[in-house]
Amino acid sequence: MPYDLIIVGGGPGGVAAGVYAARKKIRTLLITDGFGGQSAISAGVENWIGTKSVAGYDLAKMLEGHLRAQKDIEIVDDDLVVSVAKKNAGDGAAPDGGFAVATKSGKTHEAKYLLLASGSSRKRLGVPGEREHEGRGVVYCSTCDAPLFGGKTVAVVGGGNSALESVMDLAPYASKIYLMVRSGVLRGDPVSQDKIRADRKVEIIRNAVVEEILGKDFVTGVRYRDAGTGEKKELPLDGVFVEIGLAPNSEFVKDLVARDERGDVKVDARTQETSCPGIWAAGDVTDFPYRQNNISAGDAIKAVLGIYDRLKRA
Repeated sequence: MPYDLIIVGGGPGGVAAGVYAARKKIRTLLITDGFGGQSAISAGVENWIGTKSVAGYDLAKMLEGHLRAQKDIEIVDDDLVVSVAKKNAGDGAAPDGGFAVATKSGKTHEAKYLLLASGSSRKRLGVPGEREHEGRGVVYCSTCDAPLFGGKTVAVVGGGNSALESVMDLAPYASKIYLMVRSGVLRGDPVSQDKIRADRKVEIIRNAVVEEILGKDFVTGVRYRDAGTGEKKELPLDGVFVEIGLAPNSEFVKDLVARDERGDVKVDARTQETSCPGIWAAGDVTDFPYRQNNISAGDAIKAVLGIYDRLKRA
């Protein structure tokens, strides 16, 4: 028998949806390869409403605990959705067609409706030397690896909140931090900008386009271009922290729903419905411009309440 709803994702959006779906007694399956979303690797989350400050790891545990406390939901927490196919009515799937959701483990689950809360993944620079030095000076998680760069000279590539947070993670350890910003302006929160500008060990390099990561066994520097003058320069370094944003985890539904040029799933902001009837989406996987835990949770709840109403009318 198919589920009424399959939720894809274990971040704030997916968990919020799961809690509400369980309380509404919607027959639900939640599939995720881990809890907490992007915040799980944050040293401190200070804008989760109701909590002054919480470590990302602890927030992930809180979310998981809240979900597991619900009786009316099934959870698969060690698998990844790789494809979704729309079923035709009368072919043995849901009464109205529904969807077949295939996972990395080779299993297939069926449901009437689908809620995408699959979030996003960190982008890569895509330059020579990046993959060769991953784990050898090229880093994507400052929370995890900042202590390894005690007394070292490092660069953080990016200009948004994740880049500013990375600088702050490194500040207690690194002796010198270059913040390499591709554009001429920082895009992160003003409070975070003020903090890094006040730190004398931080130097901001604007209009810096990284073209190559240098090194042999380990990173020794970067080669970059000044976007304003065109001049090419080299910067000696011991490590490079890549913080250039996120890419939506939406490839598995690319043939079903409308997406924008970035791959963000287009939704009706009033209902969270996608272009494909029966599929809703919430959080960082959507084309909503603000990537925030509280927004993801609220939008996912909005979607579940709409799904509940749809089920009642069916």
